[in-house]
Amino acid sequence: MREADVEDACQDVFVVLHRRLSDFRGDSSIKTWIYGICVRVASEYRRRAHVVREVPEAEPATLAQPAEQIEQVARRESLERLAGILDQLDDEKRAVFVLYELEELSMTNVAKAVECPIQTAYSRQHAARRLVTEAAAKFDPLRSS
Repeated sequence: MREADVEDACQDVFVVLHRRLSDFRGDSSIKTWIYGICVRVASEYRRRAHVVREVPEAEPATLAQPAEQIEQVARRESLERLAGILDQLDDEKRAVFVLYELEELSMTNVAKAVECPIQTAYSRQHAARRLVTEAAAKFDPLRSS
């Protein structure tokens, strides 16, 4: 998802939560239910990503960064690299990987959030972890040996 769409997507999640709160049946935790809504909203934004809403400038402005921010730059680059790796995953694998590995939900809650059987969630997580590890190894020469 484009960084420019994050605020809009967050707003859309709150709109959906407000509209659908009366539909919450309590079959899962409220946290799992909200994660499911977040996954679906993000997926919808990804599908609409080909629609350009902004006109890029010919030469983007560059901001000088003080030398003491090297660690922050390295962290941002790592996060951008991870986002690029996650973009290579299909929506189903990405959702399971993010919810399980990054958000640290239990696999039961992950399966409920993405509305699939738990074994399917485990399978998606295993495949996603393998793909992420392989892609990350390309950036880290010590891991690929």
